[in-house]
Amino acid sequence: MSTALQPLGPAGPSQTAADLVTRMGLWDHGGHADRPRVVVAMIGSADGRATVDGRAGGLGSPADRSVLRELRAAADALLVGSATLLTERYATLLDPSQQAARVARGLPPEPLMATISRALDPGLARVPLFAEPSQRLIVYTAAEGDAPSRGADVTTHHFPVGELNARACLRHLRTQAGVRVLVSEGGPTLLRELVAEGLVDDLVLTIAPALVAGTGRSVVNGPVFDPPQALALREVLRSEDHLFLHYVPAATGS
Repeated sequence: MSTALQPLGPAGPSQTAADLVTRMGLWDHGGHADRPRVVVAMIGSADGRATVDGRAGGLGSPADRSVLRELRAAADALLVGSATLLTERYATLLDPSQQAARVARGLPPEPLMATISRALDPGLARVPLFAEPSQRLIVYTAAEGDAPSRGADVTTHHFPVGELNARACLRHLRTQAGVRVLVSEGGPTLLRELVAEGLVDDLVLTIAPALVAGTGRSVVNGPVFDPPQALALREVLRSEDHLFLHYVPAATGS
């Protein structure tokens, strides 16, 4: 293993978030046979915390939001934990120019939003996204009843108790909804499940120039991986003091 240190830059012309998405090949990826290609997009502080005052938005920047929205624009679907939907109060997913780019490719203006809510949290009705008429959502649950809608196109898919997990949801999205590329925005507990089950193809991790400390959740939350899950670095980008790291699982990084 080399001990050489490589300079980060600046080197070469500046790039856009759309350039990153194009290099990742998301627009043209066909997905796996039994699940979509899964791209995880997360942000963390320099000491690994996932939130400030309970929300990830306190760590972001205009460049980070641009990367996130360009990843969404290339996705057939998003997968976000219900707690993250509630905390971050998800609303309109894309800018008009990104919606137009999707329509030009024959896609719906917005990606399908999928979430896992085992107990079918009634608080979902307060998420602004559930009131947007153009938004399609699917809620995976093991509870009885249907998810609320205040105007959005909401479908509830029920799993038997004990059979609701990320792998089963991804299989349903691929085989029943035709989802080829999926972007997951966490939260940290969902990310751990995806990684533990070998379901992550790409990790786009933003490092925010901040130290948070405290006892809040880290970017990946849950029991320790033993051994740690190794990653291979594909690309490093910078916008002012934020870093953008594109990783793949080490087994596929060569």
